Order: sequence, then structure tokens, then C-alpha cells
Amino acid sequence: MPHTLPNSLDLDQPPPDPLAFAVASRDADVLELVRSALQAGRARLAFQPVVLSRDPDVVAFYEGLVRVLDDSGRVIPAAHFMPVIEEMDLGREIDIVALNLAFGMLQKHPQIRLSVNVSARSFADGRWRDVLETGLSQPGLLGERLIFEISETSAMMLHEIVVRFMEDMQPRGVAFALDGFGGGLTAFRHLKEFFFDLVKVDKGFVKGVATDPDNQVLVEALITVAHQFEMFAVVEGVESEADAAFLAELGADCLQGYHIGPPRFALR
Repeated sequence: MPHTLPNSLDLDQPPPDPLAFAVASRDADVLELVRSALQAGRARLAFQPVVLSRDPDVVAFYEGLVRVLDDSGRVIPAAHFMPVIEEMDLGREIDIVALNLAFGMLQKHPQIRLSVNVSARSFADGRWRDVLETGLSQPGLLGERLIFEISETSAMMLHEIVVRFMEDMQPRGVAFALDGFGGGLTAFRHLKEFFFDLVKVDKGFVKGVATDPDNQVLVEALITVAHQFEMFAVVEGVESEADAAFLAELGADCLQGYHIGPPRFALR
């Protein structure tokens, strides 16, 4: 009698990769932690100052970075889940929470401007739009102190949705920042189609810029392009006094990074 193989065993398929299985299990566990944390209201904004390059004592605005906490109060590292939730419903939930927290801070601190990161996919999400409309209808003209940061990749993947949303928001005072400028997919010819008020030069070009001729050329070119399109140029990832001084001389309007100030749960 011939031997038969179990139906569950497929000789055409490679054996399971233990490392891949472990990584997938870890990712699933982290996502479940994030879902539980959001349901329990364990999310906060950390605030990183963005200062004027010529007067670093003046904060132009704060970037509000969403932080999700586990049940012991520890921050779940964003790098463990942010890259994989862009197209998931969980990504929309993160954006909703961040926007709610941002409106709360704008109400509580009428002297500040605040930016929050958002995926272009959320612009078409009814729940996120409801939160936005509720916030913009509150007293205090909160939209005039709100900045949405959109990554190059997100903007280009859904550029028609982004352009229409910008057109809707312009009369309401909301500003827009193109995040990671120079490091993604945006062709310069498309900049005219958008309504970005500022760009944030990709931090990959910034480290050691005071002594790196290649980075100097690239950052100067990106600042020049921004100014040509009448956008403010913010340089993020500034980690030294030498780099900050050089960027100010180069014409950057604002600076952001750990040299300027790390993200903190309390305002500077």
C-alpha cells in the first residue's frame, strides 16, 4: 500500500520561516496593544518645538506627536506600528485620536500653533471629518492655528484627494506642511497643484550639514525651491549648534530637532 502525505503538507511550499513567523507574531501583538490602548484612552501628544532660525527663543509652532501608552504607562515605540497601519482602519483611529487631542490643546492654549501628522487617507474618512468639523466649529478660530503635516508619499499617492481637501480648508485658515521634503515621491512640477504653506526638509540631508558639502548643496536647493513656491522652509533633524547656525545662514526659516528641543508631554 503506497504511503500518502497529509493534506496539510505541500511539498511545493518552503517550510515556515521561524524568524518571519516570530516577526509576524510580534507585529500582531503590538497592533493589539495599540488597539487596546486607544480603546482605553491611553494616548497623548508629545510636543516638539519648531523655532525661528534667526531667533531660536521664539517658537513658531509645536509639532504634536501622538504617543500610545501600554497599561503600565510606557510608550509603545511608534516605529513598531506606524509603518504598517497606514492602510489599516487602525491608522484612521490614530489620526482621529491625534486630531481630537490637538483641538483640546488649541482650546487650552490659545497662544500656540500646533501641527499634527495625518494620512491623506483620513481626508476621505467620515469619522475623521466629523472630528474635524466639530473642532473647526468651536469658538476661537482653531483652524487658524492648526497645521496638517502630510508626508510626500501620502500626498502623491492620493494627490487629487489632497488637493480638493486643501481647497476646502483654505477659507477656514488651516495650514499644510509637506513632511520629508526631498526624500519622497513629490516631483517639483506637482508643487504648483498643491497648497502647501511650508515644507519640512527631510532630515536625511541634515545631519552634519555644517561640514558635509553634499548635504549643503541639497539642503540649499530644497530651501530655494520652497521659497520659489512661496513656502516657508522648516529644517528638521537639527542635532548640533553648528548645524543650526549654518542652516540659519543658508536661509532656513525654522528649525526643529533634538538640539532645539526633544518631544515632551509638557509645552516648552
